[in-house]
Amino acid sequence: MAERTGLKKGLTNYGDLEFSLFLRKAFIKGAGYTDEALDRPIIGIANTGSGFNPCHGNMPQLIEAVKRGVMLAGGIPIEFPTISIHESFSHPTSMFLRNLMSMDTEELIRAQPMDSVVLIGGCDKTVPAQLMGAASAGIPAIQLVTGSMLTGSHRGTRVGACTDCRRYWGHYRADEIDATEIADVNNQLVASVGTCSVMGTASTMACLGEALGIMLPGGASAPAVTADRTRIAEQTGTRAVAMIAAGMTPDRILTAQAFENALRVLLAIGGSTNGIIHLTAIAGRMGIRIDLDQVDVMSAETPVLVDLKPSGEHYMEDLHKAGGLTTVLRELRPLLHLDALTITGRTLGEELDAAPPPFSQNVVRSLSQPIYPRGGIAVLRGNLAPSGAIIKQSAAAPELMVHEGRAVVFENTQDMAERIDLPDLDVHADDVLVLKQIGPIGAPGMPEAGYIPIPKKLARQGVKDMVRISDGRMSGTAAGTIVVHVSPESACGGPLGLVRTGDRIELDVPERSISLLVEQAELEARARQLTSPEPDPTLRGYRKLYLESVLQADQGCDFDFLLPTEFTDSVPRSKPSST
Repeated sequence: MAERTGLKKGLTNYGDLEFSLFLRKAFIKGAGYTDEALDRPIIGIANTGSGFNPCHGNMPQLIEAVKRGVMLAGGIPIEFPTISIHESFSHPTSMFLRNLMSMDTEELIRAQPMDSVVLIGGCDKTVPAQLMGAASAGIPAIQLVTGSMLTGSHRGTRVGACTDCRRYWGHYRADEIDATEIADVNNQLVASVGTCSVMGTASTMACLGEALGIMLPGGASAPAVTADRTRIAEQTGTRAVAMIAAGMTPDRILTAQAFENALRVLLAIGGSTNGIIHLTAIAGRMGIRIDLDQVDVMSAETPVLVDLKPSGEHYMEDLHKAGGLTTVLRELRPLLHLDALTITGRTLGEELDAAPPPFSQNVVRSLSQPIYPRGGIAVLRGNLAPSGAIIKQSAAAPELMVHEGRAVVFENTQDMAERIDLPDLDVHADDVLVLKQIGPIGAPGMPEAGYIPIPKKLARQGVKDMVRISDGRMSGTAAGTIVVHVSPESACGGPLGLVRTGDRIELDVPERSISLLVEQAELEARARQLTSPEPDPTLRGYRKLYLESVLQADQGCDFDFLLPTEFTDSVPRSKPSST
């Protein structure tokens, strides 16, 4: 029996498939479709527009452009809504909802008749959620991002969300600027719709989507409100039609080689630490395991090349003007798997060969003259993080990369909020701030509270950075000597839960270690004193599902039941197969 396509796919079962098709056509004709239109390949368009998601504010324009591209190629576009997640508008956290969005995306792709799908996302968790869902659904899929916002200007200084949000808020907490100025800044940080204008998680995931080959070349960097972004949307729609006949399903694109390429790019762009979690989750859906220790080996040989905040000085629109991710990939060429297939039907190497010639620019450095000699992210291990922890070394203070200090412990975010700014808080600049209970389960949802604010009493003394450690996340837009993703988390009995104020902690990034300098016998005694919280009898719905199923950070924080029963490959595992 031939595979059903178009409107005949996934017919609702009434016991008579011909009647099912008859009924389906009757209803969709109510929207004005003709039989001729309905006989064409159907391209679904995942619409994540939402009034609560200004990062996706250009969604209507992008959808119209995608539709135009689809129809130019002979397909019929049909949009459908899914969950939309914005970092600042999601309680308790956007990460808490990522897996729900991935399930929503997967199930709607499966449930509705479409031959391929265009995934339009942007804000931090939407792109990984879409790629996770599409990877599991298995039909041809192509990613389109909304693009970055434009930068604003404050008193002659160029500003953009959200690295500058944190920088100016730090000035305000330190009484270096007043309430009037911080209000003025607030009006300029987000100058248009679109995602954060720095190399935060949204920009990182856009770049990783292109590096994976599941986005059109040049698709990562065009700002949201530009003609370039609209043209990319049209081209994406056209390509979505061609992918059907080519059988361009995610398993052909999201290979071990593609994930290695994406990891190289993550390190070279000074990308968000969240990129590690999301790549791990997407790879997991394909049965591929990411080895953190090997990622760290890659980091030692992959320098940071992109001069963007928070690791550098520029913004995403500058990267676009510098040639976009193609400029980065061209520099990384000796380190990449050039035979990795992309959704264009050509290999990465073939795409780079066909790209416009390089030109003089000052945003992307060469391998021989990087802005940072090693990859942006380092993996730490030790008795404080047996399953690993992450630090964005390219955005950390060099003088704190090797540091021993006294722990100042906050038991949870409420404890931190109540005490961090107390005038009599016992804290000094060389202490190590520790925040517990903000992991995947503890929070729940692993909030970006790992960017622990500098205590106000120290900020007013001019302290700009301290070593900070937690089992949560930090925004990709943030800078500082911040250790995150400590695994296992404190809520699961991880060693972080045993730390007490006054303990000594040693951080040694060059040696990739993080250690709690407390005797093992004492730690075992403390562990025996811990009591597990009583189960909440009122727990229900998605929160119950989440708490019962979520995995730890080193496993991508996906749900255990969404992963394949066996992993068939792991990355990184080999040198590039062609240069």
